[in-house]
Amino acid sequence: MTRLLFVCMGNICRSPTAEGVMVHLLREAGMAESVQVDSAGTGGWHAGEPPDARAANAAARRGIVLTGAARQIRPEDFADYDLLLCADAANVRDLLHLLPADDVAMRAKVRRLREFDPASAALGDLDVPDPYYGGPRGFDTVLDHVTAACEGVIAQVRAGTLLRG
Repeated sequence: MTRLLFVCMGNICRSPTAEGVMVHLLREAGMAESVQVDSAGTGGWHAGEPPDARAANAAARRGIVLTGAARQIRPEDFADYDLLLCADAANVRDLLHLLPADDVAMRAKVRRLREFDPASAALGDLDVPDPYYGGPRGFDTVLDHVTAACEGVIAQVRAGTLLRG
């Protein structure tokens, strides 16, 4: 079982969207039993809240359901998950700040989600933009970005290469 934790700042927009997209894609691929997913935020100010209604509505238009309640990252998440897939560089920095500098194995688990989208990786455009203060199109952009990245993650799970180097 591969365990993935999607991380953004407040855990109400980008990371629950990535979690919902991944669950949806895994079901479509017949892989729901082989990958476990969850999401968390680097901050706790939205803890207990459902996903942002704008994110949920954008996802629903694509047949994707966003569920759960926001929570803040916990120290045990680093051991409990194989990869912590961050929405942007600030999230990576915040997570790495929680780890000892010499804990190479744990630090290697912290990655940006869009690293797994070959087109984004080729361009070096690896951040999922935060749609919270923008207009409704921002939530569709997030869906586009995380869908491409999640498809890349699934391809690596299938190939058995996700957790290598």
